[in-house]
Amino acid sequence: MISELDYVKSGFRHISNILSLQLRQSREEIYNQLTEFFSEDTNMVFNRLFDKLSVSYTEDDILKLVDAYRSHMPEIKFYEDVLPVLDTLKQKNIKTGIITDGYAITQRNKLQVLQADEYFDHIIVTDELGRSYWKPNPLAFELMKEQLNVEFDEMMYVGDNPAKDFYIAARYPVKTVRIIRNSGVYTNTAYLHDVKEFYKVKSLYDIRV
Repeated sequence: MISELDYVKSGFRHISNILSLQLRQSREEIYNQLTEFFSEDTNMVFNRLFDKLSVSYTEDDILKLVDAYRSHMPEIKFYEDVLPVLDTLKQKNIKTGIITDGYAITQRNKLQVLQADEYFDHIIVTDELGRSYWKPNPLAFELMKEQLNVEFDEMMYVGDNPAKDFYIAARYPVKTVRIIRNSGVYTNTAYLHDVKEFYKVKSLYDIRV
């Protein structure tokens, strides 16, 4: 629905504002360094920033930044094809839902900014069920089936992460669609147990219902 890279950049802007006051460095310099580190390796970005700047830090310092990143109110928007396709589905009386992983506060902030409640019939944040119920656990799909009052073979799930989004098809007859966008971050991710999608598209406009 959104560019994950846009979310990352939004988070780094937020962290840059915080650190510019603490370190007396310009926001732009900190932001540019964070995005450069992230492009090289997504791990331990804040640690590497402090190391680069020769700033001493504790584990608690890093955890506070991670918490600020996850809980910030992001500057994001839907991909341009999302709302038109949702409108078409609504006109056809096709119900829609969201199943999303990730920390609850992070996902809820995204959903609030996007005003997703106005566009979808039901939303499930798997973290609110418990970390063990993140995808590929099937519980969220089972709950969505009941909430939308449909059968599994009437459901279609659109995702982008091969590590968890398409494995549901090994459990239930849910049609799965992998969307591959230019800004996607899971292009080279391996499939879980080699369970692949039924269809592959580059845009939501390519899906025919």
